Amino acid sequence: MGFIATKEHRRFCEFATAVRKEATIGICHGDAGVGKTQSASRYAHWNTLGPFITEWGRRTDDDLKYYAAANRTRTVFYTPEVMPRHREIMRDIDLLRTRLGVCVDEHRRAAGSGTGKGGTSDLRRWTELLIIDEAERLTPTILEILRDLHDRQQVPILFIGMPGIDKRFAHYPQLYSRLGFSHQYRTLGREELLFVLGRYWKQLGLSLDPEDFTDAQAIATIERITRGNFRLLERLFPQISRVLKINQLQSITDDVVEAAASILVIGN
Repeated sequence: MGFIATKEHRRFCEFATAVRKEATIGICHGDAGVGKTQSASRYAHWNTLGPFITEWGRRTDDDLKYYAAANRTRTVFYTPEVMPRHREIMRDIDLLRTRLGVCVDEHRRAAGSGTGKGGTSDLRRWTELLIIDEAERLTPTILEILRDLHDRQQVPILFIGMPGIDKRFAHYPQLYSRLGFSHQYRTLGREELLFVLGRYWKQLGLSLDPEDFTDAQAIATIERITRGNFRLLERLFPQISRVLKINQLQSITDDVVEAAASILVIGN
């Protein structure tokens, strides 16, 4: 199933745009699996741009669509490795910003508004937002370097992490004093959950009716098991499809949901 633009995703986009426009530093925090990374990647068009910028092969005429996407987003999405080294992180970020800048510059040149002049620093300036996922992996040294990057080059930075990351950042006064926005990414609400479940039911060739007793029981069981967690929903429904197929069933019941959930490892 494709990406679903939920209310939380729209709120994230508004938050990211505010960080970008105010040229400040922001924090997005929320439980694992609620959709933070997916929203950030979507905002940055990184599912399209990421592989293109990372592989960075020979230029072809097909690259124009990537240049256009880079010009629209002007955002770098970066996930540091576990136990990262600060030199490697800054080298990676610098490389991504430069390549994004090349794409933007090429788009502007094709549109007749680019000059095609300038070196690496001019190309890096096209990055209007730097999103860093898994921010709890960052060491104090890296955080200080990123804070300095923000100060010197006015690069807006958005950190994404688990609950409590805002309290961790409070231990670094120089960084914390520059925070402009904080956003909590919440789980799916009742109405959004029903909307998402309707898409899943349709994908399985079924029709969801919350007023139907069997469907209502299944919905209640899914809500209890997943608690509105997007990642758990994504893991649960392939198993529901499997249970339906093995048992040659035509409807999703609470027993089917329980059987599917029993296969998964679901934390508290």
